[in-house]
Amino acid sequence: MVELGLLSGTKSTKPVHVSFRIPYYTHWGQSLLVCGSEPVLGSWNLKKGLLLSPVHHGDELIWLGTVSVPKGFKCEYSYYVVDDNRNVLRWEMGEKRKVLLPEGIQDGEVVELHDLWQVGSDALPLKSAFKDVIFRRKLSLDIETPLGVIRSTLDQEDSVLVHFKISCPNIEEETSIYIIGNTLKLGQWNVQNGLKLSYSGGIFSPETGPNRDIALDSSNTQPRYIFLSDGMLREMPWRGAGVAIPMFSVRSEADLGVGEFLDLKLFVDWAAESGFHLVQLLPINDTSVHGMWWDSYPYSSLSVFALHPLYLRVQALSENIPEDIKLEIQKAKEQLDGKDVDYEATLSTKLSIAKKIFAQEKDLILNSSSFQKFFSENQDWLKPYAAFCFLRDFFETSDHSQWGRYSHFSKEKLEKLVSKDSLHYSIICFHYYIQFHLHVQLSEAADYARKKGVILKGDLPIGVDRNSVDTWVYPNLFRMNTSTGAPPDYFDKNGQNWGFPTYNWEEMSKDNYAWWRARLTQMAKYFTAYRIDHILGFFRIWELPEHAMTGLVGKFRPSIPLSQEELEKEGIWDFDRLSHPYILQEFLQDKFGASWTFIASNFLNEYQKNRYEFKEDCNTEKKIASKLKSFPERSLLQDEDKIRRELFDLVQNIVLIRDPENPRNFYPRFNLEDTPSFKDLDDHSKNVLKRLYYDYYFHRQENLWQQNALKTLPALLNSSDMLACGEDLGLIPSCVHPVMQELGLIGLRIQRMPSEPDLEFGIPSQYSYMTVCAPSCHDCSTLRAWWEEHEERRQRYFKNVVGSDMSPPARCVPDIAHFIIREHVESPSMWAIFPLQDLLVLKEEYTTRPATEETINDPTNPKHYWRYRVHVTVEALIKDKELVSTIKDLVSGSGRSHPGGQAERQASHKSAVATTEKQQIASSKDKVHLATPLNTVAHETLAVR
Repeated sequence: MVELGLLSGTKSTKPVHVSFRIPYYTHWGQSLLVCGSEPVLGSWNLKKGLLLSPVHHGDELIWLGTVSVPKGFKCEYSYYVVDDNRNVLRWEMGEKRKVLLPEGIQDGEVVELHDLWQVGSDALPLKSAFKDVIFRRKLSLDIETPLGVIRSTLDQEDSVLVHFKISCPNIEEETSIYIIGNTLKLGQWNVQNGLKLSYSGGIFSPETGPNRDIALDSSNTQPRYIFLSDGMLREMPWRGAGVAIPMFSVRSEADLGVGEFLDLKLFVDWAAESGFHLVQLLPINDTSVHGMWWDSYPYSSLSVFALHPLYLRVQALSENIPEDIKLEIQKAKEQLDGKDVDYEATLSTKLSIAKKIFAQEKDLILNSSSFQKFFSENQDWLKPYAAFCFLRDFFETSDHSQWGRYSHFSKEKLEKLVSKDSLHYSIICFHYYIQFHLHVQLSEAADYARKKGVILKGDLPIGVDRNSVDTWVYPNLFRMNTSTGAPPDYFDKNGQNWGFPTYNWEEMSKDNYAWWRARLTQMAKYFTAYRIDHILGFFRIWELPEHAMTGLVGKFRPSIPLSQEELEKEGIWDFDRLSHPYILQEFLQDKFGASWTFIASNFLNEYQKNRYEFKEDCNTEKKIASKLKSFPERSLLQDEDKIRRELFDLVQNIVLIRDPENPRNFYPRFNLEDTPSFKDLDDHSKNVLKRLYYDYYFHRQENLWQQNALKTLPALLNSSDMLACGEDLGLIPSCVHPVMQELGLIGLRIQRMPSEPDLEFGIPSQYSYMTVCAPSCHDCSTLRAWWEEHEERRQRYFKNVVGSDMSPPARCVPDIAHFIIREHVESPSMWAIFPLQDLLVLKEEYTTRPATEETINDPTNPKHYWRYRVHVTVEALIKDKELVSTIKDLVSGSGRSHPGGQAERQASHKSAVATTEKQQIASSKDKVHLATPLNTVAHETLAVR
């Protein structure tokens, strides 16, 4: 905040002139505007804000503007990039700026505000991950300038008062802050004689980077006051390391067949001992949609607010569990202690035991002050969730369209469902009870992690299940006739279809994305960092028709389509031919051989000689699958899976996708050049469609997608102070990384999936700072499986990355794992985060299990069973001092911060001085070199002549 005292004195006869100055590069048609809380700056109405004017100053483009205000003026303000109609294109991240005119200012004087555009990365040290966990300190510096300071420092007419401000949140209290320079006033580069900003001390630590500059001319119109905001202190980048493990994969001596929230306390102990500042989890929300193992998929939420009962520790529900229930728990522990998670048996056992304990103590818990507080703070989502669970079990389906009069949600119906007078109120309360205990247990683990200096990082899924509480309560927020997925990529050549409805962003924007903001607020109760799943979905989503099963025949939403007029101008006319499956008799003969006539007679109609179209009852992927499953003569289908794949190939054999909402708009089918339909076209049509294809996928959408992300993502980021990371794998538009950089979003780098098209393997030493790097992730094979599954690739890696011409070992031995992990911890990335399976390869005894069994997810299989459990308990890992020491040596040897490490010891010194270099030109003759300091938001004034 720019504040140098309060107004005193007589009423002004001339206004004070406040001048804004900020360097910022814009594109053609863009301008900078300052808008603030007072009417002179528009009262936060951008249409009435102050439009700035550009001036070239050397290599910089400086934006300037002036307003006249009375003495005593104060307000908040921010800068915005706008178009010619003052529509917002971009705005600053971080907190609002504040200005308060100094005491003693004279009539007609000029106050100049020198600002720097605030990007998201500037605020990273203020995120809860760093503020509350890594550095764990509360700064309480008094940054008010004593009254009368300015009055006494501007006695001479040719003096200019410069007020320095710099944000530096990563230091201890009672730390010295000095400005030093080459003049006597600034100590002649002697720290002890410099301009002191706060409590003095003793360690000198200079800022990195080039000199900072400020220039004043000698004209009579120069300002008497300059408020210089220099952004963030340029320190050596902080780097840390972490470990990733799904909650369900953790194994402990106390769990019932699956990892539980309270296991995180032990896991945090192991992580901290091993040098890790972060534990990353997969989503932990309730996914109980189908009542079977399909619900093991953690990204398909029944509720984006409710926690999963799977992770409940039933032993912790009460201190007075009867002996018979204790015996039941012990028996269940033995039965469920398998190699993998038995999702159905584990969940049903836990709920059965919990119901017995609930019957014993429900009145005690439900009447407790802690429960009442929880209910009061969470009832907006808790009551709909409990009602949904009751109706799901009553109707034996989560498909709320099958619930009769309850199909359509209303608050009146909800209140009746959860009424204390209802016959099923005890069932409703049971769901309250489970969520309360999950909250208590996860909160206990989260608080423990914070005290140990370990960040808990959550996961924000891109979608919700079609049959979820959220789609029931807020159907207007979803496009229920569509499905979400991803186009063909590294994971799957046919693309992915996740089955979630896409979002109605237009509707969500009407209340400033309140549903998203509520999600993030809820997550922040437990996590201090989070991963945004498929962040590309906030730029554009791969939207599929609801009747699709694969992810191939989709389009991006939003996107600019190919219009019929555009295509006709290019000589493209036969839209039915291009947008319907192109099926010739020869295709059928090639695919089905002697059985082609049988397939044709049952699935196709011959509408022209040797040309076919699908029958109405099987003209989509879902219809084909349904017909095959119910086919009366299934015994005649020798290989049903092969027939389904071949029929899918035929229905996907199109070049253009017609927009179902506007039949005059079209979208090029992904990889259209690979289709037989395209290959049968004339050369002119091929050339036109290839050019339009590349324009659609790689050029024409960039501005639209950038604007879309800059509308949606800031609403998420500003709704909590968690550290945000974005999963930016796959087909990456060129607009993505600049937006992520501006918003302070940390990207993801997986070595086997390089973002550079000319590389087979990423180069960790060349990763940018604002990234998380990892050798693998939950969506691909583990490091060990990847190494052992492909001999030729293994040899290329050994030669090109390891730098050896020798034959690589067939197994991923500890030395190989050590090399790869070291490569990652030594990278410039802010975070190096390793799946636990990859770390266990550092010790031979943990590699006895087949590597393929350690894979968490197979993205090519939409019905994959998520059930991997670590084959060693957390307790055993804690006792394995050899492994702990190996990992910690890797982390500490790379210079990364680690709990109790050198980085923390340095930060705990009671005093430090950091410097930055500045040039101060006070007049046409004098030149002063300055240095500014280190602390939360430190500032001080200096009068120069």
